[in-house]
Amino acid sequence: MNGSKQKSAYDRMVKRVSPKSEKPKSLCKAFFVGGLICAIGQGLKDIGVYALGLDLEDASLFCSFCLIFLSALLTGLGVYDKIGKFAGAGSIVPITGFANSIVSPAMEFKREGFVTGVGAKMFQVAGPVLVYGITSSVLAGVLAHILSLLGR
Repeated sequence: MNGSKQKSAYDRMVKRVSPKSEKPKSLCKAFFVGGLICAIGQGLKDIGVYALGLDLEDASLFCSFCLIFLSALLTGLGVYDKIGKFAGAGSIVPITGFANSIVSPAMEFKREGFVTGVGAKMFQVAGPVLVYGITSSVLAGVLAHILSLLGR
């Protein structure tokens, strides 16, 4: 059998055994859950401004803290994984997904102890995001400072 016949036979086999994608349904679920998380965040921000009397910046911080706490709590209770299975990327794109990525490995390896389990594994997924995020923000800050000095 030559290469093109093998490839087409392989392509047919892959198409036959691959699960069918329900892309429109998945997109709607992701949009709904991501939007719901953002709406909850906006509600928390409004509570901060109107009920707690915080200025806009502090209300935004309050909102972020609450969303991170709630997603960490829901991850610990095993609820966030169910939300993730239902919503896909709709649950991982907001800040709640970042909190979930830190808490999940910690929960998985907690039986190994606080140092070698929780401490070592907590940033397994989120660690590279933090490293490259912090590094790029420092580089952007240095570049902005140099450009501001040149602009004087």
